[in-house]
Amino acid sequence: MEYECFDVEVQDHVAHVRFSRPEKRNSMILAFWSELPALIKHLDHDGQVRAIVLSSTGPHFSSGMDLSVFQAPVADNETSIGSSAQRAAKFRDTILRLQGSFNCLEDARVPVMVAVQGGCIGAGVDLATACDMRYATSDAFFTIQETNIAMTADVGTFPRLCKLMPDGLVRELAYTGRPLTASEAKSCGLVNQVFESHEQMLEAVMGLAHTIASKAPMAVHGCKKMILRARDHTVADTLDYVALWNASFLQRDEMMEAMMATAEKRAAKFSSLAERLDSVSDGGAIEFP
Repeated sequence: MEYECFDVEVQDHVAHVRFSRPEKRNSMILAFWSELPALIKHLDHDGQVRAIVLSSTGPHFSSGMDLSVFQAPVADNETSIGSSAQRAAKFRDTILRLQGSFNCLEDARVPVMVAVQGGCIGAGVDLATACDMRYATSDAFFTIQETNIAMTADVGTFPRLCKLMPDGLVRELAYTGRPLTASEAKSCGLVNQVFESHEQMLEAVMGLAHTIASKAPMAVHGCKKMILRARDHTVADTLDYVALWNASFLQRDEMMEAMMATAEKRAAKFSSLAERLDSVSDGGAIEFP
């Protein structure tokens, strides 16, 4: 399957998804917003992929939403004063569609890791915060760019960033629109590790992805579900949820296989995740009012 905005490679249960428009600083054109969820759902569909790495090409990770998105023409029948409410409702629906394009990263059953070089701007920050783990090169920086163009970030920055960083720092970045350097991002916990070069980062992140892929897929899937549950719910609720999860999905034969493999100093053999029953589609074209 070919994509306008991405190159994809799958090897040993690890999918490497690369942004493929470096000449445009990997800006997020209209096709991006349909291709990403379709691509992630496709990789997650049959259960063979056990980890996903998102990376980019060129000097910058992403310059964010492409300007062409904001310049989409308005139909003649939507220019009257009486249609302002309809335009507002349509725009809200569009924002929800865009949010869904990044929600797919959390909805994926497997961990999604992102490797950032250079600028991670605007919607790039939204995407990064929706991933399980973030890694960066020393020249990377993160900018809540929406403030600088007189709007409020709306595709996922605040609901997630406020769970990843100190509240005061999120406010500073949001109110000022200043860039957060890689070293700052590491010190506040936004990124796991900083590397001197893009090559070093990809080697390390792909290595981590393959380590994850060597573990029991259902156990890793359960960890992701519990971590997201704990983020959004009380301790008591999450404890009850994990008890129900293990009562339903604990794989005793895979526990035995993991212990035997360790004792015999060999790679363990685990079953793949079940094929997902939800359909894989591009969700249709996104329209902007």
